[in-house]
Amino acid sequence: MSQSEGGGVGEAPSFHRMWRELAPIGRDATTRGYRRYAWTAADADCRAWFRAQAESRGLAYEVDWNGNQWAWLGDPTAGDAVVTGSHLDSVPDGGAFDGPLGVVSSFAALDELRGRGAEFTRPLAITNFGDEEGARFGLACVGSRLASGQLAPEAAHRLRDGDGITLPQAMETAGYDPSAIGPDPERLARIGAFVELHVEQGRALDLSGDRVGIASAIWPHGRWRFDFHGEANHAGTTRLVDRRDPMLTYAETVLAARREAELAGAVATFGKISVEPNGVNAIPSLVRGWLDSRAADQSTLDTVVAAIQQAAREYADRHGVDLTVVRESFTPVVEFEHALRDEMNKILGGAIPVLGTGAGHDAGILSGSIPTAMLFVRNPTGVSHSPAEFAAEDDCVAGVLALADVLEGLACR
Repeated sequence: MSQSEGGGVGEAPSFHRMWRELAPIGRDATTRGYRRYAWTAADADCRAWFRAQAESRGLAYEVDWNGNQWAWLGDPTAGDAVVTGSHLDSVPDGGAFDGPLGVVSSFAALDELRGRGAEFTRPLAITNFGDEEGARFGLACVGSRLASGQLAPEAAHRLRDGDGITLPQAMETAGYDPSAIGPDPERLARIGAFVELHVEQGRALDLSGDRVGIASAIWPHGRWRFDFHGEANHAGTTRLVDRRDPMLTYAETVLAARREAELAGAVATFGKISVEPNGVNAIPSLVRGWLDSRAADQSTLDTVVAAIQQAAREYADRHGVDLTVVRESFTPVVEFEHALRDEMNKILGGAIPVLGTGAGHDAGILSGSIPTAMLFVRNPTGVSHSPAEFAAEDDCVAGVLALADVLEGLACR
């Protein structure tokens, strides 16, 4: 573990150098959280950073037609490649580790392997998938969904941000051609395994005392938009009994979501809301809320969401409010390939904890097309999607070394 700046983890490890370089990009001075949204200036700076890391290591750099970045060691067309990486974008005021830890660790793991003198027998690639968080256009994992064919080009063209800017318009403004977005089966066919390292978004590893874990599965999860249509009126002159107030129905639905999730051992969150006309002294005409719900299995998730919708409709009928519910996205349960997972566990000594997660990832999207697996790095607080997100320096280094061991076992046989 004592290697030079360009060679791995030591007195001036490449991980820490890269982490310092990336840390200021897209960070809000007030909240200290990150605002790295797809196809914005902060995203462009992250992409420039990725390209610089690739080129400084002599890797072949390319961007596919869906905007995903790739850095190749070896022949990209040879097939059976081992790919690692994650994403660099963030949720609104997100933390530093969700996504970037996987990308930085991938470059640092390559440095570690070169420092060991490892000889690669399979092509290796590091990737940055675009718009994983969905913070701007409301759909998660856009880059990997497009590549895997889970998002149709025509549906992607209809995606709009809060200002009404479409995804193609945003890509064009950022200097990319959106005309060819869509499935990329030829590229995916050249990948033999994809391993994504990620900070754990929970406390399982902290509770078990382990620094690194392996993912078993991703819970099924989705996003539903609830539109509560009422009647705008004066807040000071309209009697309570005469109101058709959608905010009241929305509030009751939020409480119902918490109740139903607790009963089922699932999670349900209304984390985003828009209100019209959005005046302090006006009863709303429309309250639009977005539900995120996740559970360990499909049946439980279906039960929870159905119960929330039923409660919302009962409240809406009681208050004279009209309700429309639209499922905007859904990802079924993902069981990571057992053979790859077991091989990784063997490479790492066989004593690595295996745990599930309620968070979605590009690895989950790609699992239907290629063998995928994930490594988790301990998060002592369990906090994620927040400026308080954290992983200790020693644990990050442990993650780099575990990823390097996995890549050596897979790509240097």
